Amino acid sequence: MAAATPSRPRAARRASDLGITDGLVQLSFLVQGVLDHAADAHGLPVLQARLVGVLRDREPSMAQLANLLDLDKSSTTGLATRAERRGLVERVPVPEDRRAVRVRLTGHGRRLAEAFAAEVGQRLEQAVSGLTETNRKRLSQLASQVVQHDAAAHGTDLTPGAPGSRA
Repeated sequence: MAAATPSRPRAARRASDLGITDGLVQLSFLVQGVLDHAADAHGLPVLQARLVGVLRDREPSMAQLANLLDLDKSSTTGLATRAERRGLVERVPVPEDRRAVRVRLTGHGRRLAEAFAAEVGQRLEQAVSGLTETNRKRLSQLASQVVQHDAAAHGTDLTPGAPGSRA
């Protein structure tokens, strides 16, 4: 990156291309900061915020939930137990497999998930407000492609309503 000079002021330097690695890392810091702030505003640890976010459009088994959150089974069990104690989720039996349970949001958990998503959405809309509508759509499409490619490579089903099984 070029140094700031009288002909290349600091603002111009900030607008330059960070490159794929730095750009994605800095973007992830921005998004994580938004998630952290929103989770804190709703009295949630970030991991519980991720949990309610994942459960907004699916009712996965514990194994599928571990896959979606990229956690080991015991960490997922502990997370679900803590969220259950807070009244955010409930475990329901799977009729076709008496040993398995699915995890789903309670009414309270759903209201919290919706409020959390709305706050995150508002803050991220502010973050991209400097982009044209065309570039916002392009960013959305590119981010979706990256996430879907990675999910496919790891056997994760991201389809809304899908349990999130591993292939």
